[in-house]
Amino acid sequence: MKSKKVLFLSPYPVDKAPSQRLKYEQYYKHIEANGFEITTSSFVSLDFWGIIYQKGNLLLKVLYTILGYFRRFIDLFKLRKYDVVYIHLWVTPFGFPIFEWLVRLIAKKVVYDIDDMIFLGHSSEANQLLEGLKGKKKMIYLMQSSNHVITCTPTLDNFVRRYNTKTTDISSTINTDLYTPKEHKEKQTITLGWSGSHSTSKYVKLLEPIFEKLLKKGHDFNVLVIGDAQFSFQNEAIKLNAIPWNLNTEVEDLKKIDIGLYPLPNEQWVLGKSGLKALQYMALGIPTIATNIGANSRIIQHSKNGFLVESEEQWINAIEFLIQNTEERNTIGLNATETVVEKFSIHANAKTYLEILEGVL
Repeated sequence: MKSKKVLFLSPYPVDKAPSQRLKYEQYYKHIEANGFEITTSSFVSLDFWGIIYQKGNLLLKVLYTILGYFRRFIDLFKLRKYDVVYIHLWVTPFGFPIFEWLVRLIAKKVVYDIDDMIFLGHSSEANQLLEGLKGKKKMIYLMQSSNHVITCTPTLDNFVRRYNTKTTDISSTINTDLYTPKEHKEKQTITLGWSGSHSTSKYVKLLEPIFEKLLKKGHDFNVLVIGDAQFSFQNEAIKLNAIPWNLNTEVEDLKKIDIGLYPLPNEQWVLGKSGLKALQYMALGIPTIATNIGANSRIIQHSKNGFLVESEEQWINAIEFLIQNTEERNTIGLNATETVVEKFSIHANAKTYLEILEGVL
């Protein structure tokens, strides 16, 4: 039987960005095993990825961006070869939805995957100057014109349904063959940990006053920040280890965490986040404390498989409880792993992606 061809138009290189890597990219093998031939075209090259979140290098970033547009121009002449074009976030990052319109005009079928409420505007500190140039109308156009839209939270799904009723809400998911639970042992110094990107590491600073109060109460702990090696606190008394993200050591690095932290501000943009950090911790049996906002409440059952908190006092109480109770760290961690396996694993969601691709055909 002739294979069906899918072109993935992705912003970033394969196996780099969490919004791709822990969503659709980890289903490539399953999709290919069911009769599809996959091709990926990334706007951002590997060289561009190496500097994109660093401050400076403006001229080099402009050059790499021009090359990205050139790749997209070449892509236009290949679109008719594919049965489905799968677009993540945007076709090109800036300006009006010209390339999006051209892709929709030429492509036979289009599936649009939107992660977070990016149309509200959000960027890393390294690229603030470019924020005003981003094409926020692109997302609305793709919502309206695609044959199917994949979202990642109930709030985002409800928003998209204003423009297109053919949507599916699929959370970020975890490979539970790779993410296996750790065992918690008695430790004198507990590691409180966070993992994410340069653009979201600023949220860890929301916890600095909480860490200061825990220190005053005599608690001994380290803070591990994964994904932003330049991260720092104003208070140097907080023991901090900030390391870059590395695909090859990701699971090993995450397992150094005893208590996973997922602080978020009360902003509309946050309502589009799928709770990916919490899911990563939970899959590894790491008890997680998360701000009670957005999709976190569909992932975490308070005090059963994690903690949902809203105030500074609740953050302090939850951290203290887990620091002082090794057995509870194990129990809550194992409950968290069960939740991920049953609802948020590749095994639990593989058929959904396949059904969408087959459905548009």
